[in-house]
Amino acid sequence: MKGLAARRRRPLATVVLLLMALVVTGAAYAVAAPTFANASTTAAGDVQRGRDLFVASCASCHGAQATGTRAAPSLVGVGAAAVDFQVSTGRMPLANTAPQAPRKPTEFTQQDVADLSAYVASLGPGPAIPEDQYLNLKTDDESLAKGAELFRVNCAMCHNVVGAGGALTRGKYAPPLEGVTPKQMYEAMVTGPQSMPVFNDANLSPTDKQDVISYLKYLEEQPSPGGFSLGSLGPVSEALFAWAFGIVVLIGAAVWLTAKSS
Repeated sequence: MKGLAARRRRPLATVVLLLMALVVTGAAYAVAAPTFANASTTAAGDVQRGRDLFVASCASCHGAQATGTRAAPSLVGVGAAAVDFQVSTGRMPLANTAPQAPRKPTEFTQQDVADLSAYVASLGPGPAIPEDQYLNLKTDDESLAKGAELFRVNCAMCHNVVGAGGALTRGKYAPPLEGVTPKQMYEAMVTGPQSMPVFNDANLSPTDKQDVISYLKYLEEQPSPGGFSLGSLGPVSEALFAWAFGIVVLIGAAVWLTAKSS
C-alpha cells in the first residue's frame, strides 16, 4: 500500500491520469455527438437526408461541414429560417456570381427544403422557422394601421411605401414584396438576407411582424383607385410616363397641323 501511495504522489502519475481522463471524455463525446447531429428526424424534417442533400447541392460552396469557404459563408448558427427562406425562394443554390441573389423558381420540393433546414439547424442555434400563429393574417383596422406605420418607419425607405421594391447601391436592390408568402416575409425579417437588416424580437415583436405582413398582404388585394398603377413606384415613374405621353401627343399634333396646313 505504501508503494502504491508513493507512485500516486509522483508528478508523472498525475499527468497520466489527466491524459486518461481526457481520452475517455473525448471518446465519450465522439460517440454521443453524432447522435445529436444525425438524429433521424426533427419536427420539420429529416436531418440525415438534409445532410445528404447538402453534400450533393451546397457543399461545393459552403464546405463539406458547412463551415464556409472563400466562395460562400459558414452556415453554422444561421438557423432553419435562413435556409428555408433562401432555398424556398430559389435564391440558393446561387446560379451565378452577382451583387445580389435573385428570386427564381426553387429546385427543391417542400420536403427537401424542410430536410435541408433541419440539417443546418442541427449545426448550431439560430432563428427558427416561425410558428403558424404568427403567420395568420389579421384583418382588423387597428392591426392593419399599426402594420402600415411599422412598415413605413422600418421598411419603406428601401421597399417603397407599398412594397413595390427599389434600387440600392452597387447593383443591389430591395425586391418587390408582392407574391411573397407570409412565412418568407417573417423569415426575411428575422434573418436579414443580403442587404436587409435583422429585425429580431427586440426590434419588432412577433406580433409586430404579423401586423406588417398583414398590411402587405392587404395591399395586394386592393385595386388601384387611380387606374394603371405603373408599378406603384411613385412620382418619378408617373412623371416620366406623363412626360413621354405628352411628348408623343405634342409631336402627333404638330405633324397633324403641318399636314393640315399643307
